[in-house]
This record gives sequence, structure tokens and C-alpha cells, in this order.
Amino acid sequence: MSRLTVLSVASEVFPLVKTGGLADVAGALPRALAPEGVDMTTLVPGYPAVMRALEHGGSVLAVADLFGGPARVLSGTAEGLALLVVDAPHLFDRPGNPYVGPDGRDWPDNPFRFAALARVAAMIGLGDLPGWRPDVIHAHDWQTGLTAAYLAYADRPRPGTVITVHNLAFQGQFGPELLGPLGLPPEAWSVAGVEYYGQIGFLKAGLQFSDRITTVSPSYAAEIRTPAGGMGLDGLIRARGADVAGILNGIDATVWDPAADPLIPAPFDLKTLKRRGDDKKALQARFGLAADPDALLYGVISRLSWQKGLDLLLGEIGTLAASGAQLVLLGSGEPALERGFLEAAAAHPGRIACRIGYDEPLAHLVQAGSDALIVPSRFEPCGLTQLCALRYGAVPVVARVGGLADTIVDANEMARAAGAGTGIQFSPVTAEMLAGALIRTADLWRDRDAWTRLQRNAMKTDVSWRRPAARYAGLYRDLVAARGGG
Repeated sequence: MSRLTVLSVASEVFPLVKTGGLADVAGALPRALAPEGVDMTTLVPGYPAVMRALEHGGSVLAVADLFGGPARVLSGTAEGLALLVVDAPHLFDRPGNPYVGPDGRDWPDNPFRFAALARVAAMIGLGDLPGWRPDVIHAHDWQTGLTAAYLAYADRPRPGTVITVHNLAFQGQFGPELLGPLGLPPEAWSVAGVEYYGQIGFLKAGLQFSDRITTVSPSYAAEIRTPAGGMGLDGLIRARGADVAGILNGIDATVWDPAADPLIPAPFDLKTLKRRGDDKKALQARFGLAADPDALLYGVISRLSWQKGLDLLLGEIGTLAASGAQLVLLGSGEPALERGFLEAAAAHPGRIACRIGYDEPLAHLVQAGSDALIVPSRFEPCGLTQLCALRYGAVPVVARVGGLADTIVDANEMARAAGAGTGIQFSPVTAEMLAGALIRTADLWRDRDAWTRLQRNAMKTDVSWRRPAARYAGLYRDLVAARGGG
């Protein structure tokens, strides 16, 4: 079986730049695909953090004018990843978050910044990079959505194209006056092109022109075909029919490995599960909670937003604290939710604590020390937090939506009798049903033998990239064969 070459195009990649799960996927997939006979190189913007980490970054392509200034494409490695980097200082040499400025607002030139990433990807796909041309280009989310459009309008031989939707809620919509400045031809302004409700839709363009569309769980792939879940794009997604597939995410099992995790005080495995108690004690101390080994300690690691359902959890804080349980929260997002959880922590010292922001090492401790992890999302394309929770024996309490439904086996009575549960699910996503799920969780916690069986089931679950990588490799090969390449 001959090896395939794939160009992954992403606006962030772990561990260099991360704002969410997209970075984790972009960072883990190349390593996971190597045993499947796929050599993946990742094209990323030249943010300061990427430029600092890049090793052997020689210039392989020059672009005289890339939306307002000269640019180069650098080839090198960083953190074991093969990279191509768009070195365009006028677009990417900015500190902090890759999408927003210090004022918290989107950079006003974001359409050009990410069109530049897509334009360079298309140039590479068309053969402009001497000596290397991928078999497939795999784009991720709206920031790379124009890649397939640029390739289509070039009307030249091109690779196969795939776009993965990590979250349909973020679509990249910009004014129609940018059509020409973005280098798109007049005929692109149509429903069959990039036009989307009077705007230029970056994600819409990717869905329209890519050969294949994937999203990050089978249930989410079904949900986005519906008016309720499709966010205005369900008609297009339904029209693409069999070209749309849901492939579950995995997690990097070497980064998230409780038996060898240098970021937790007491590494553990199935044989040494009792050592989790030391991690729980450390977590309670880190957050200033009462050192109570018998308290049911819930963890939350999340963006604080309506999508994530954290307003529902906030409404149950008083009940949770009154039951004797504890809660630690790590995350940031909507100011009202940040204030609400800070006020809850102040009102329930020793029981409720939160850290506003994101801290990767602390996230490992929350996974290792929490008894249960709450993910009450109203919609969730896949979710990685619950996969880490399974790996670390933190029983997931999740809404029955998207990837949460696909990855957690509800520990109902019949499942427990069959020895099959891995967590708690609830539906519909309401405060009342969340409260019911918390009651079920507390009941299980009181039966420590049942709880331990649930933890062990969770930790035995294969949450690695092994199966997803095989699915992606098969998709790439089918696409190349369909296009006459093998």
C-alpha cells in the first residue's frame, strides 16, 4: 500500500497555539495517521509562538503580495510536527489570541488573515511549491473554508479536498464588498458559490466546494442536517448527502495518560486506582476546598458559554453545595457566567471554587482529582473533555447530544447489570434534567463498589486516535481513488 501525502490546514495547532479542541485535533492527527500510511504536513499561520518554536525553517515559497504585504512559506518542524508556516508579519505577527485583539474584539482584517491561509493552501495544492504536492488537502473549520473555493475557481488539476467542521456555530461571514479584494471571481457571488444570506460565507464555501465533509461525531453529523442543528446550513449539508460523515475525535493517549502524567502528583492506573485519592486531596488544596475525601467532587473544564450549558449548572449550585458535594471550575468566557461562578465560590467557601482562564497543567489535575466531570452542553460536536475524563476515571455527567451521546454509555440499571456503563447522560438539556442527573450521580457515589466499577469501565474505554485515524486514512484513500489517483 503506497503512502499518501496530506496537507492539513489549521488556524491553530497544539502545543504551539491553542484556544480549543481544534488545536488538539490538528496536533494529534498527524502522529496518529503515520501508522496508517499517511504522511501529514500541517500548514499554519506564522503567529509569534509558531515562529519561535519552528526549527529548520527555511523558505520554500515566496509570495510577493499576500493581501497587503509580502509573505514566505517556511518549511520546518516543531514539537515533532512537520510544518509549513505562512510567514506574513503584516497579518500574523501579533501577540495573544490568534483571533481577537487586546480589546477582546475580532481583528478587523480577519477575513484577509484567514483568506491568506487558504490562498497559500490552494497554491500548494496547485503545485506552486517546488517538489511537493499533496494527494489530499484537509481543511479545518471556517478559517480555512476558502481553500476549496480557491482551488475550484482556479480550474486547474488539484488534489482531493476535505473539510472538517469542528463547530458549525462559527461560520466566518463577511461583507459582499470583499469579494474582489479576497481574490474571488464575480461568478463566486451566487448560492452555488460563496454567497450565504447576503454575506461571503467562509465555512459555506468549504461545504460547497470540498469533495468530502466530515464532522467530529456521528450524532453531530446527523444533528447538523436538521433545521434545529444546522444553523442555516442544513439544506446544503443535506444536499451533500453521502459526502458528509461523522468521525469521532480521539485524544493523544501519550499526553493524557494518568499512569505517566508528570503534571499530577500521584500517577495511577487500573491497578493503583486508589492513588487518585492523593490527586483529589491535591486538587482540593489547590482550589482551597475542604480536605474531605468523602465529598463528591465535581470538576468542570470548559468555555463559559450558553452552548456549554453552564448557566444551567450555575442555577444548581446552591443545591449541589447543600448536598455536601464540591465543585471546581476551570474556564473563561461570557462575563456574566464568570461573575456568576465567582459569586457562587464566594458564597460557598470550601465547597465551590473556580479559576477564570485556562491552564493546561491545571486541567490535568482537575481530570485526575475530580470524582465526576460535568459537561451539560446544549450542543456538542464531539467534546474532548469527557474523553480525558474517561481516561482518568473522572465519571462523566453529560447531556445526551452530539459527541457526548456517542462517547458515554449511560449507567442506567440495565447497563450496570450488564457491566457496561461509563457515565451519566441526561436529556433534554434543562435545569430539571441536569438536577436529576446530579441526583443519580450522588446515588451512585454512595455505592462505592458500583462507582469503582464505573470508573474502571471508563478507564478501559479506547479514547485514542487509533480508530478515528483508520477512518480518516480510509476516507483519504477512497477520495484519491474516486478522483482517479489510485
